[in-house]
Amino acid sequence: MMLSMPLTSQAPPGRRPRLLLVDDQPVNIQALHRVFGSDCQVLMATDGTRALQLCRERQPDLVLLDVQMPGMDGHELCAELKADPLLRSIAVIFVTSQDQPDDETRGLDAGAADFITKPFNPSVVRARVRTQLTLKHQSDLLRELAFIDGLTGVHNRRHFDERFLAETRRAQRTRSPLAVVLADVDHFKRYNDALGHLAGDDCLRRIAATLRSCLRRPTDLLARYGGEEFICLLPDTDLAGAIGVAQLMEDSVRALALPHPGIDGIVTISLGVSAAAQAQGLVEAADKALYLAKAAGRGRVSWVEG
Repeated sequence: MMLSMPLTSQAPPGRRPRLLLVDDQPVNIQALHRVFGSDCQVLMATDGTRALQLCRERQPDLVLLDVQMPGMDGHELCAELKADPLLRSIAVIFVTSQDQPDDETRGLDAGAADFITKPFNPSVVRARVRTQLTLKHQSDLLRELAFIDGLTGVHNRRHFDERFLAETRRAQRTRSPLAVVLADVDHFKRYNDALGHLAGDDCLRRIAATLRSCLRRPTDLLARYGGEEFICLLPDTDLAGAIGVAQLMEDSVRALALPHPGIDGIVTISLGVSAAAQAQGLVEAADKALYLAKAAGRGRVSWVEG
């Protein structure tokens, strides 16, 4: 008998939990699919290499993982997940016919959250999955709070630095382009001097919301980089695509028409863009491009290839 409590309450609002079932025996995957298919998004893989690819592409909440598989086995896959900053938060439960204490210890040492032996009881598996989904959801909420800028509500520099490192490694591994957009509010000190810091804070909040609205993909990241600077990370984006995003940002902030009494005009931003197949030095290149935008008169987009 299966428990009736739904698993959807353990997922972020608006979507069902996403589970990845990994086993080289399709019959075992089918058995687990019968348990979770009605209220979870279920992904399936019959080998470790494909499972790792799905983790990178779809970011499941939890992996139900067999140990003994040809090629990359369950322990190796778990170690790969826990070594990747973008994947290490994915919960892993081993589901295996290995039932010795040493087997369970090895699995937990590899980073698994739980260990279930075959043949499994559907109610027990469901209860353990629910527990891990609840823990992951709570951990994700706390992690999100730690990575949010308190003033603007966008991500903070700490989160950008972590994501940038991970995306740089991914870009190098997959040979895919990566772009950075660095934005600075023009003459912001004069704005604060003229209207006060409360007005300055409100200005930054409105600009942050506007910049965020210009991003279309869930993989794109906007962060407050410091003071009146914002930075945007654009995976799988070439220079032309990044320039398009930056120009949209510049136009959108200009369209706010926020009065700037310090310069007798409106608030504008300057943006520097860099992109490259080799992601090293992208932030430095974007900073150089930002300097060029300011030197050319501010309120515009400049770029260099990293």
